[in-house]
Amino acid sequence: MFAWKDPFFRRLFVAWLLCSLLTTSAWTQSPSEKLSVEQDSTAAVALTSDMADQWANLVLHGVDTEFPNKLSLVYSNPEQIGTPKEHFPAFYGCFDWHSSVHGHWVLVRLLKQSPEMPAATKIRETLSRHLTAENLKREAEFFARDENKSFERMYGWAWFLRLAMELDSFDDEDAVRWRGALEPLEELLVERITAYLPLLTFPIRTGQHPDTGFALGQVLDYARSRDLDELEQLVISRARDFYLTDIDYPVQYEPSGHDFFSSAWNEADLMRRVLTPEEFSDWLDKFVPKLKQQLTDGTISPVSVSDVTDGKLVHLAGLNLNRAWCLQSVANHLPEQHPLVAAIRTNAREHLVAGLAYINSGHYEGDHWLATFGLYAISGVGM
Repeated sequence: MFAWKDPFFRRLFVAWLLCSLLTTSAWTQSPSEKLSVEQDSTAAVALTSDMADQWANLVLHGVDTEFPNKLSLVYSNPEQIGTPKEHFPAFYGCFDWHSSVHGHWVLVRLLKQSPEMPAATKIRETLSRHLTAENLKREAEFFARDENKSFERMYGWAWFLRLAMELDSFDDEDAVRWRGALEPLEELLVERITAYLPLLTFPIRTGQHPDTGFALGQVLDYARSRDLDELEQLVISRARDFYLTDIDYPVQYEPSGHDFFSSAWNEADLMRRVLTPEEFSDWLDKFVPKLKQQLTDGTISPVSVSDVTDGKLVHLAGLNLNRAWCLQSVANHLPEQHPLVAAIRTNAREHLVAGLAYINSGHYEGDHWLATFGLYAISGVGM
């Protein structure tokens, strides 16, 4: 009874119960009762229409919330100083630029997969108001300044390309217009990536935004979806340069206190995109040679958030979801006969349940971004 007094324990139990109910009923629900999910053995939970509508409304609130806002900008003169909306007429909400971008990705994906959801009309209106040619032209002009060449490098860039990919596969008249509006900034960011990657001497290994492994995975997906062979080969070359010979990764040192990423599993999620299943299996065995033990001894296990009102400490909720999608992807790419596939999938599911418990907590510190990580994890994006 003592554990039940712990708010995290109560949330975790409710999420586990929800996960169990949804998982067992996923095959009996009609398409109108749940959002379409890529059904395979890694999908631990079915995203219902109710969940999708809740997440949509959470994001709709965020993308039009200009303040509080964190502007990590370099100004060359006082005339450049402005409000978030003056700098970013499309992506001014959700506390920071990248969160607004991936919030728009959530709205596009939910609308595309569940066009009759209750929030659909508001989603369409919001996207039409934000993703205009004029708004994105102004944002491209902002990014084009020399002092902003490293702004949102590469986390925000990666999410912008993921948004473009989502719209590419959306057969909808409005979506075609929104997609066209992205092109000026898209072209600039591709140029920036192409110029930057050859100059990056070492990968950035961190549990937060600058992590190279996460960004390269997104850029590689984008290059392949757009048939950009030169960009694809550049990313593959850099991934091999940075990570192919990695061995004995100290996963026991993760996470740090503010992490929302596992740099180790972001790296693995990238390399499964680069290597064949057999090559990846050999690489993973060397990369995490004690994986069998670490999946069960607590080394790689869900973590709790001590204070959901602290914008940095709540990062750990995202770490659970990030690990969930990376582990799901790793298990999917390994040969089925690999002895750890089942254990990895079980571990991924545990992380997913723990992470989902924190979405829509009522505190903006996590609510402005966690639905993105939840949707990415639950939908099997990138797999």
